[in-house]
Amino acid sequence: MEANNAEGVIDAHHHVWDLSLRDQDWITGRELAPLRRDFTLTGLTPEARASGVTATVLVQTIDVPEETPEFLALARDSDLVAGVVGWTDLTSPDVARVLAALREGPGGEHLVGIRHQVQGETDPRWLVRPDVLRGLAAVAEAELVYDLVVRPHQLAAAQEAAQLLPGLTVVLDHMGKPPIASGELRPWADAVRLLASLPNTVCKLSGMVTEADWDQWSVEDFRPYVDTVLDAFGPRRLMFGSDWPVCRLAATYAEVIGTTRELTAALHPAERHEVFTGTALRTYGLTSTGFPGCLL
Repeated sequence: MEANNAEGVIDAHHHVWDLSLRDQDWITGRELAPLRRDFTLTGLTPEARASGVTATVLVQTIDVPEETPEFLALARDSDLVAGVVGWTDLTSPDVARVLAALREGPGGEHLVGIRHQVQGETDPRWLVRPDVLRGLAAVAEAELVYDLVVRPHQLAAAQEAAQLLPGLTVVLDHMGKPPIASGELRPWADAVRLLASLPNTVCKLSGMVTEADWDQWSVEDFRPYVDTVLDAFGPRRLMFGSDWPVCRLAATYAEVIGTTRELTAALHPAERHEVFTGTALRTYGLTSTGFPGCLL
């Protein structure tokens, strides 16, 4: 099955924010200054549509409870957003109740997963703390996915958590942020392979351009890292994500999706379909109804 524009693409990872509603306190310094403005679905939609995208997954940006219901309401009124990965305090004893309340609220049917900014935690073993594991177990019980944003040194704890919770689907965002700019593969590659050895893990081909040299990257800079996750996870556990608008620091939306297409060009058409459509549909439980060409 050919994964082409006519068939449709799911962008499994993007963000939006409105600075008049809430500050994005992670946008600091001169390098990130281009992101210090509003980014909305109105801005994303024409870029995504032009690249053949028929549905997307909107992912949390900051660890505050108000953002998730806002995103769910946004998804309810959108013909582009098919799912929302939100946030809740995993260390709270009320995780199950909070998830149930989100599901019952406006747009609650669009809640497909939860994410926490683990990359910002100083404890490299934060994911295997008993209170966090209890929260992750509640996510699994709610039949939601857990999106994992970590740096390479946190991958060992991620693998341990995924092993302890086989009923939880863990999605590794941005390939675990490999050191693309330096060209180093290990120890990132070894840690990623250990995580991928668990059947309840999935990986996003996302966030590559901002881990490279923003001004001088080439497609070939990414090939060793993409080949590593292709070999470790296989196409049925890989999915495309733009990481818009963060990607704009180093590339346009068209460049990001074009680069991913080039890096997966050698795959069988049915395998490319998995990367650009099928894996996201299955992993997040998205329905193909209303998404033209999103076929399994």
